[in-house]
Amino acid sequence: METLHIGRGRLTWLNGGVNFLDGGAMFGVVPKALWGKKYPYNEKNQIELRTDPILLQIDGKNFLIDSGIGNGKLTDKQLRNFGVLEESLIVESLSALGLTTGDIDAMLMTHLHFDHACGLTKKEGEEFVPVFENASIYVSAVEWNEMRNPNIRSVNTYWEMNWKPIVQQVKPFENELTIVEGLKMIHTGGHSDGHAILVFEDGEESFIHMADIMPTHAHQNKLWALAYDDYPVTSVHQKEKWMNIGYQKNAWYTFYHDAYYRAIKFNDVGEKIDEVKRERYEYK
Repeated sequence: METLHIGRGRLTWLNGGVNFLDGGAMFGVVPKALWGKKYPYNEKNQIELRTDPILLQIDGKNFLIDSGIGNGKLTDKQLRNFGVLEESLIVESLSALGLTTGDIDAMLMTHLHFDHACGLTKKEGEEFVPVFENASIYVSAVEWNEMRNPNIRSVNTYWEMNWKPIVQQVKPFENELTIVEGLKMIHTGGHSDGHAILVFEDGEESFIHMADIMPTHAHQNKLWALAYDDYPVTSVHQKEKWMNIGYQKNAWYTFYHDAYYRAIKFNDVGEKIDEVKRERYEYK
């Protein structure tokens, strides 16, 4: 597992699963002739996307950024349509670090689409129960409301089995929430109406987790928004804002979905000056 130290924080990428989605959907109106130079694709024009939660350890606390694609919750049709080759191995990843799901103090949920939220619950017998039994679950109030009351479009990604078992653990926030000193969740909208990012600053060191506003390194271009975005213009404006802020701070940008990079640091003109690559292996 790859790790990165940023100030007081230690980031470790867990194994949350992998799926393959249509490259055109992931890059919206951007022509394949352009995005294809930035991110590899297969013969079906699909791109590899991780769903790997980030274990963030600060001041003796264990936080998890999103929850992975889960286990045994997708139908055979969904596994095929979403190109899922591997489901979550979160328990195994935590065990390798000497931790259990009970050691997670809080889940920092950027949003609650199925590929980020399926790992929050699991099936025991005929019921779904929480995976992270002791964790507070932080998510924007807008996102939490839509999760429970999806519209005709979002009903396809906001699932009852992912929210009903955790109702007592959820702590919604409005615009901005300080988790610990230097670590904030900030509501941005864009990808979903309730989408949030994470910003951590400790002295001269910082990282910004843009979640699905910039899901991979190939989405660095401020105008490249996803076809999956509910509010793409908001995504563009928020990306522009937080890329400009991060560039000036030489901040790290961390990724949940990127199959090639875990994190990249840019200078004040957006040039890559440091990186953490993902260890690659072949799927059986």
